[in-house]
Amino acid sequence: MRQGERLVPAKWDEAMGHVADRLLEIREKYGPDSIGFLVSAKCTNEENYLMQKVARGLIGTNNIDHCARL
Repeated sequence: MRQGERLVPAKWDEAMGHVADRLLEIREKYGPDSIGFLVSAKCTNEENYLMQKVARGLIGTNNIDHCARL
């Protein structure tokens, strides 16, 4: 994780908590449509479905796309 100008090692739980906090801050400040998700063809259908549920259910955005369109 970044501390000032340097990167320092972080535990998995700490890093995931930071990402979740930042996503919620961004959603509150700029609205849910300021966040987008890009899913992968290398993931299973179930994994892509879960990301879609996170985007729409937790974040509240329909901004989700799949890399197969690129």
